[in-house]
Amino acid sequence: MSLQAEIKKRFSGFTLEVSLHTEEGVLGILGASGSGKSMTLKCIAGIETPDEGRIVLNGRVLFDSEKRINLPPQKRRVGYLFQNYALFPNMTVEANIAAGLTGTKQEKKEAVSRMIKRFKLDGLEKRYPSQLSGGQQQRVALARILIYEPDVIMLDEPFSALDFYLKEQMQFQVLEVMRAYRGDALLVTHSRDEVYRFCEKSIILNRGRVAMEGGTREIFQNPVNVTAARLTGCKNISRVERVDANHIRALDWGLVLETAREVTEEIRFAGIRAHQFFPAKEGPNTFSGCWADTLRQPFEWDILLKPDGAPETAEGENLLWWKIDYTQLDRTGGRKPGDTLTLGVRPEDILLLRKG
Repeated sequence: MSLQAEIKKRFSGFTLEVSLHTEEGVLGILGASGSGKSMTLKCIAGIETPDEGRIVLNGRVLFDSEKRINLPPQKRRVGYLFQNYALFPNMTVEANIAAGLTGTKQEKKEAVSRMIKRFKLDGLEKRYPSQLSGGQQQRVALARILIYEPDVIMLDEPFSALDFYLKEQMQFQVLEVMRAYRGDALLVTHSRDEVYRFCEKSIILNRGRVAMEGGTREIFQNPVNVTAARLTGCKNISRVERVDANHIRALDWGLVLETAREVTEEIRFAGIRAHQFFPAKEGPNTFSGCWADTLRQPFEWDILLKPDGAPETAEGENLLWWKIDYTQLDRTGGRKPGDTLTLGVRPEDILLLRKG
């Protein structure tokens, strides 16, 4: 089971140029709004037509610009879960699930019944979409897709319309569905948490291009460029100059930092994840700064620190973010905003990043 896609589609001021190959499991497509994530899925589904490229699903050619092959959506065996679920508002739950299903009346009834039970929709068969919660609508949409036994499932921001509590519940349910599904799957999201939770492999899109691809955990542990670092949650990124093979000067923070990895000529930025700082008195990469501000989260604090010697720049550009659990506030040594903190970061926790 595999999906291979080479897609190029031009728009005014924007060109989508994506290459992807699925393997067993879920492939994540992570990117900011406008990066081309949803358009990639629409090209695979046949809703949009690429200007150039080739799309092959389990050996079947769905699209080939050179050979002028372009199968219609209904012949592609692609299950597409839209952001808004796209249920028919004038149809009941069971009618939505059976929409377009072929076979005898009894065969369709039995297939719908299996999906009703599988997705825990018992008792909701005669309800309309407007009478369902967001989570129930999502389960109906998934049942409608899987009843056709598609060769690939594509999920387009499947949790964006749900509130936080329901989102957590639905993620577990969708994860269970994905584990039982034997075909290929693509998950489009702007959430690093979702791609980390669901996807063994991922690609990161930036302005229509693949900025990085590979194992999801490897991407998070070692993003190779600024785009990958930011999309995987790195809050602290500075321009750098190379000092020597294992030292950089972080221009936005006014710090010279030791690195575990060799600093090559292509390195233009450095990143430090907010949870990797720690209180320190001495050692490599120890520095002091003013506790400038605090952002309080429900269970943690984001402490914003301006390093001593940081250049005067636009507001916030020279601040470092330090994330700590609110139960560990004793790590600040009783200090408060306006006081000086001394922190350290391990050389192996310095991310060396290329532009892009």
